Amino acid sequence: MAHRYIAIIPAYNEEASIEQVVRLSQRHADVCVVDDASTDRTGQIVPGISGVHYIRHARNTHIPGAILDGMRYALEQGYDFCITLDAGMSHDPESMPRFQEHSHADLVIGYREKKVNVPFYRKVLSWGGNVLVNFALNIKKRPWKWRHLKDVTSGYRMYSRNAFKFLLESNMQSRSFDFHLEALANIHAEGLNITEVPIVYRHSNSSLRWRVVGHALRTYARILFGKNLPGA
Repeated sequence: MAHRYIAIIPAYNEEASIEQVVRLSQRHADVCVVDDASTDRTGQIVPGISGVHYIRHARNTHIPGAILDGMRYALEQGYDFCITLDAGMSHDPESMPRFQEHSHADLVIGYREKKVNVPFYRKVLSWGGNVLVNFALNIKKRPWKWRHLKDVTSGYRMYSRNAFKFLLESNMQSRSFDFHLEALANIHAEGLNITEVPIVYRHSNSSLRWRVVGHALRTYARILFGKNLPGA
């Protein structure tokens, strides 16, 4: 029997791109848009697209709340895999088949092999995050079992049912983009299968603030010291 896939698209004020992202995603998977309390026309556009499951948040919950609500829907509806991607066309929905080729994995991360129009400071933050998180994930392993992931902060991912069910049962504490770090750390600590596929990343807009960097650093500290992770 064929696997069932659903794309989970968190959206906050994405009226300019949301229809294009949804329609391209529908070529490869069912779609769930989680409208995280948008104040623009996102809430009028999405319900008008045939076949889309639409979840509307009354207040902004940021990345963690939006993705986890999408995962709850995926679990309730019996999907085998969910794919998370950006609503602003930073992630190309046409790359989904690359993820779907790895149905043996519990987490497939789209590593940004090619980056278009990405500011230098964003490249530096991604590089620093990669170094720190890889160190934290591997510090308890023997040197000869050290593994390096290419892009730990990428949000273009595919989670197996086993993985997203596990995350829904976990004590997730992330508050913004650090969700991607926490989800990876939990899945890694549980010993689930992780792989990566190359993608093209096109920088469009950014909601990155220094507060978000602070959230990431706090989550990194929890990963490093094993706080609230499986087996800790």
